[in-house]
Formats: sequence, structure tokens, C-alpha cells
Amino acid sequence: MGVEGHSRSRNRTNDGRTVPARGLRVTALVAGAGLLLTAAGCGSMPDHGDVREVKASPQVDTQVRVYSVPPRPGDGPRAIVDGFMEAMTSDDPGFDTARKYLTRDASKTWNPGSTATILSGAVPNPAETTSGQNSRTITFKISGERIAELDKQSAYQPLSGVYEQPLHLVKEKGPGKKDTAEWRIENPPPGLVLGESDFQRIFRSVNKYYFAVTAGDSGLRALVADPVYVRKRTDPQTRLDPVAQAVKAVMDGPSAWLRHSVYSRFPSKAALKKGTKTLPIGDHNSLKVPLNTESADADRKRCMDMAAQLLFTLQDLTSSTRIDQVEMMRPDDSSLCTLQKSSASVYAPGGVADSPNHLYFLDNERHLVRMLSASENGPQEAVPGAIGERRMVVRSAGISRDEKNVAAVMDDGHRLNVGPIMAGAPEARTAYRSDPGARETLSAPSWDGMGDLWFADRDQRRPRVMRLVDGRGTAQPVSIERLGEGYVDSLRVSADGVRVALLVVGKDQRKTLKIGRVDRTNGPGGPEVRIVGLRSAAPQMEDVTAMSWAGQSRLVVAGREAGGVQQMRYVRTDGSSSAEGLLPGANQVTAVAASDAEGAAVLAQTKDDGIVRLPPGANWKTLVDAGSMPVYPG
Repeated sequence: MGVEGHSRSRNRTNDGRTVPARGLRVTALVAGAGLLLTAAGCGSMPDHGDVREVKASPQVDTQVRVYSVPPRPGDGPRAIVDGFMEAMTSDDPGFDTARKYLTRDASKTWNPGSTATILSGAVPNPAETTSGQNSRTITFKISGERIAELDKQSAYQPLSGVYEQPLHLVKEKGPGKKDTAEWRIENPPPGLVLGESDFQRIFRSVNKYYFAVTAGDSGLRALVADPVYVRKRTDPQTRLDPVAQAVKAVMDGPSAWLRHSVYSRFPSKAALKKGTKTLPIGDHNSLKVPLNTESADADRKRCMDMAAQLLFTLQDLTSSTRIDQVEMMRPDDSSLCTLQKSSASVYAPGGVADSPNHLYFLDNERHLVRMLSASENGPQEAVPGAIGERRMVVRSAGISRDEKNVAAVMDDGHRLNVGPIMAGAPEARTAYRSDPGARETLSAPSWDGMGDLWFADRDQRRPRVMRLVDGRGTAQPVSIERLGEGYVDSLRVSADGVRVALLVVGKDQRKTLKIGRVDRTNGPGGPEVRIVGLRSAAPQMEDVTAMSWAGQSRLVVAGREAGGVQQMRYVRTDGSSSAEGLLPGANQVTAVAASDAEGAAVLAQTKDDGIVRLPPGANWKTLVDAGSMPVYPG
């Protein structure tokens, strides 16, 4: 029922040209059609004929398989190295074909699941560097520009600099007496080495979820996104399908960067029931998760919490097939507990389950106004309360996530006023006042999902980040670990209150985007908060103009790459590029705003076109011709 074809020679295209084959075999199973298609890795694409729609299966796994070609008798060193590099990108169970390019000892010790190094461009092209005596030893070198590495938990770590890995080839005889000696690699790289395009083809980002650690007894238990990468298809080593990979990733615990700020409700030895490799989505969009013995004695509350971690983790992974129910199963196949999606809003990350009611901005006279978030050009109204109704002139504003309170930086840039969003509310109080002698102003304020208010005081004599608990009382400075000589120009706090995005101005006056972790501890004087673990969130951009959260682990960023023009793109908090990539161009963007909720339009302030909005799947449209500082709640 299928045709197989592969070659390391050269393939002829439709126009008569020849191109080198890559030595890979791609097998695609089209569900429902019973058709097995096979093509050489660098084969030709038809350039004529009818275009036909193929309806794919709604399952997560697309059933596309990429298999590599084993070495052939008499293959030279170059063919062995090229074949091994290709085999690292395949779906062969246990990477068995890749191991055939290694010596017997190396094949036993090589662990392709330990790490994955991602290099820029396509698959690296190893170069021969040395030859040993009598041509019995040859060394090649893999080199390229490093982009990132996946650690043993499949967490993405941005990297830079040159990667170099020597590959020593020796001649090794087979087990038979009459076998001739063949070239084999005796020192493979630790883990996998992939080109950027292969990495994007093989892996996809998934948010796994854990509960936030909060100081004191706040009663709030926000779910926090922890992005990792899983394979789009069955994992060659574990043989787990994508859903099972994601479930295992949750059970394995949070990533190293986040583990001190979150916790899991799964026991430390939690795992899937032995022998479980696939987790199919059943009738009524339900998923049954068979647990091992160590997880099976959880009480109902803990079981529901575990189910919530999985339910939210799988929403993005299974976007084409909705999961409405997660049922946790004991090893004897009896039900431990069931969580319905309709009942899971109490677990929504950051406590935010619904889309914001309004979007907010400053009109042409810098008065705070709002508009229904679903409106494209609906009527504006003054924000209820003292700040909006009294038409105070402000520089920037932040709206609490429940849309009950507003914080605004006043016209002088040194006063932060806070008041309720309520018609006829009394005068807003001045919650913070910076040194009036400073030339710099306060940044736009940001509210987390726990009701705390954050902002940056940009006084160059003493720049610092400040926090108002519940938006009340006296602002407290927040220390930032390893900030260096820069200062924070602006910030946005995540809904869960565990992560904060910072625009940091360096000595060269360029702004870079950093993500920090909010560390909450109980000190002698009460809860203490500091920002730790700073890491780059947009390493490809050398100067960032504006940013906003646009999901649980995604930001929308306006900035410029080295030698390039300004662009807007989605980035993930781990520093990887989001699958959505670049946004359509908007000219001279000075501020952006987005919502954690799906379906909300992205807003941008431009120098020439006022405030524009970008609905999902559409182009930019003008919201107001004269306006500035657009914000969503948060």
C-alpha cells in the first residue's frame, strides 16, 4: 500500500536541474484515506496540476514520519557524517538508524534525549579537518552559530556564540569474521544537534502549568505557565505521543528557572501507568489519564488540582481538538476524579478567565477614556471615577485586572494617583510622589492578578521598581538581582504575579527586554518581594521600543534587530520565537497593548496614525486618529 524511495545520489527536478538528496525518507499517513505517501527528503515539488484539499485528522499527531537511511557498505567518511547528521532529525524509534553510524561502544552510550543544541540556518555542514596515519582516522568538525539549547526538561535556553564539535571517525569491523572494516563515528555530540528549520519542524512549544507560591496566607493559588518543548510526533526514545509527552512533562515538575516560585500538586514520584504510551482523546472530548500507584491515593481536592494542571496544559497542544474533560484514573482503571472545563474557571491562570470588558487610552487632551473592547470604532466615555470624570490630565494609566481600580501618572510625571472606577467616586489619592527635582518621570503602572500595583521610578539618581500591596498603603521598593548598571524604563507584570517583563536601559541607552521571576518570602517584618533570575526574552532584538503581555507565556514586542528596521513580533518568555512570528508592519510604534485573553485585538500607538488595532486574522485598522498610551486591564 505504499511506495518507498530514497537515495544519497542526486534527484532530478521537473525543470531538469539536479539537486543533492538529503538521505531522508518522509512518510505521511493521511487519516481516513488509507494512503501511504513516501518522498525523498530533498525531492521535487510539483509545479502544475490541480490543488486539492486534504482533510487532516483532528488528532494532535499528524502521523507524518521522517525516517533516515542506514549506512551502506563502503560508505566514505563524508557519507557517514552526513548520514548521521540527517538521522538525528528523524523519527526512527530509539534513533536506531543514527546509532548505526556510530561505533559499537558509542552507540551504547550516546543519549540523544539529554539535550538538543539548535544552530542557526539549516543542518550544519561538517568540514573535514584532519586525517590520521594510513587514513585510518579522520576528524570532521560541526560548527555553526548557536541559538539555543533544550535542557533535560526540554526547557528552552537562549545561547549565543560559535558551536564547535569534532567528530572522530575510525574504521571498525562488524561482528562477523568476514565483515570488512567500515567508517564509524566514535565520539558523537552529547544529545542532538539540529538546524533551526529542523527544530521548528520537529518540536512545538507547550505551556505546562503549576501553582504560584505566595507568601503569607493570601488564599490565592494562581496557575503559572511554564513553557517547554515537546515533539510534534511520537518521541523516538520514549515512544510517547504528544499528549502523553505533555502530561509527563507536567508530572516531571517545573523547569529549573521557575521551580522556586511554583509548586506542583503531583507527588514527586508521579508518572503515567506503566506501559502507557498514547493518550487518545475520547468521546465528548474527554481525556483519561492512567496514573501510577504513587499518584492513586490523592484525595479529591489534590486530584482536582492535578487535573487542572493537565487541563490547562493541554488546551494549547490540542487546539484543533478541544478537551472538555480530564479524568484521572487509578492503576486498576477506576476513576479517581473528573474535572470539567466548564468548572475550571476557578483555576484560570492569574484568576483571569474572561476577556476584558474595555480597552483604555488617553484622548487627544490626555484625559483617560475607555471603549468596549469588542468595538472597532465605538463611542468613547470618560473612565468613571475622579481621574476620568474630572478630566485630569495624565501621562499614563494602569487598570486593575478586575476593572475596579485605576492608577494614573499625573501630568507632572512625578505623582501616581489611585482611585476606584466608580461613578461619583471621591478624589483619587496620591499613592506615590517621586522627587520633583528629577527630570525623569514615573513609568506606566501595571497590576498583577493578585491586586498589587507595580511601577518604575526612573529618577537617575536612584532608579528603582516600586510595589503597592493591593494598590494601597505605602509603596515599597523591590530589589532586582543582577540588574547591572542599567535601570528599568518600564515594566509589565504577568496575571499570575510570578513573572515580570522589564525594559532595561543599558549604558548604551538601548532598551532590552528581560524577564524576571518574582520571589516572595516571609521575612522578619512580613512578606518580602524581590525580582530574581533575569533572562533575555527577545535576544534577536538589539533595541526594544515597547512590549506587552499577550498570553500566559507570550509577549508582543516592538523593536529593531541589528541593522534592521522596527518590527513587531510575538516572543515567548523563554526567549524563543512564537509560532505566530512577525505581525503585519505598523509604522513608528511607540506603545503596544495586548490581552492575555484569546481573541482580543492588539493595540499600538503610532506617531502618525494615532492608535491602531489588529484583530486576529486581519490587518491594522485605525481606532482613533488622536490618542495615546493604549492599555488593557493589567
